[in-house]
Amino acid sequence: MFRLFYKFFICTFIALILSNALTAQAALTDITRIYHSTPHIDQFEVCSGGGCVESHQVALTVKEWKKIAQIFSANTSEENDANAERKYIEKAVGMFEKIVGEKTNTSTDRAGTFDNSAYSGQMDCNDEAINTTTYLRLMVQEGLIKLHSVEDMRTRNFFFTGWPHTTAVIHENASTERFAVDSWFYDNASPATIVPFRVWKSGFIPNNSPIMQKREAKTLKLNAN
Repeated sequence: MFRLFYKFFICTFIALILSNALTAQAALTDITRIYHSTPHIDQFEVCSGGGCVESHQVALTVKEWKKIAQIFSANTSEENDANAERKYIEKAVGMFEKIVGEKTNTSTDRAGTFDNSAYSGQMDCNDEAINTTTYLRLMVQEGLIKLHSVEDMRTRNFFFTGWPHTTAVIHENASTERFAVDSWFYDNASPATIVPFRVWKSGFIPNNSPIMQKREAKTLKLNAN
């Protein structure tokens, strides 16, 4: 428990400096409450604003939930295929973001955290990780996810080795292999990125992520000068 609080305190502290919003302790209280609550389709809470400085009560309609459930019914012959299930999870997280984004004014959320202050509805890695964990728990509760279990969120880096970054985590039941489920690399409603946790832990960012594109553009500009 202490390790979880410590990780969130570090990332929350960064987010609060950037947003000049609530105190770190207040944000940590919200994160803790949401993380330890039991979500239900007709009542769950999501974070936004960076470090969960804003929280929103959300409910899905039967029609909205059906859009998510249909993703997993695409091919019943793959029901024992863990790799296929992870592909469905990626798409389902994106669908959650699309539906929830329209309810919470976060549909304009852009990939990454930095350089996005001019845009409304932004979320940092803490918001993304806790929301994705909530979505995963809902999918498990409703029997959509059958071959994986949801773990605690995890953080890589602690200032000395780079900027801290947090993700949701699952593990495959049969093999116990762990996977990061990261929705921070792309804009709102894009499929989540699921990669082996050891790969994510090493600093993985997809090459086609807008985050990488921005970094490459900055590098080219610096070299040109």
